[in-house]
Amino acid sequence: MSENGDAGGDSSQPASGDDDLTHTTDSGDVQMVDVGEKPDTARRAVARGEIHLSASTVEAIRADELGKGDVLATARIGAVQAVKHTWETIPMCHQIPITNVETDFDVHDDRVVLDVAVETTGKTGCEMEALEGVTTGLNVVWDMVKAAEKDDDGQYPGTAIRDVEVVTKEKRPLE
Repeated sequence: MSENGDAGGDSSQPASGDDDLTHTTDSGDVQMVDVGEKPDTARRAVARGEIHLSASTVEAIRADELGKGDVLATARIGAVQAVKHTWETIPMCHQIPITNVETDFDVHDDRVVLDVAVETTGKTGCEMEALEGVTTGLNVVWDMVKAAEKDDDGQYPGTAIRDVEVVTKEKRPLE
């Protein structure tokens, strides 16, 4: 299975064995998947995750009262940067042309949920980029609020990043 969920041609068919391991050669060496013969298609992926925080930290985020600055604006920048640099951090990901990135934060009383939607036109999907955007965006939130989240022992007993997943993945022919 490729880094973008394709098991070689038809992505609707699940991988079913060693013959579908496209990131390895016949001798077991790691390789990047050759997508050169695949047609360009319009692709979109949305990933989601959440960071659980104390109620007082969430209130400070809402009121923009944390010493490091605007938490969500900084996390948005981090998420977009991560999307654009996914190919540099995940070894077998292709460098793809990112045509759009959308970030959406939903602030609840005990957590912040982040959705990252990525669009590209190319030969391979963009779900890894969406996942990188979510995880980095949430890591930026953690970094921005860690002083408020630490307990007296310097630990983070209630802080957790959870439920990171690809929500949707779309592929359609170019018009």
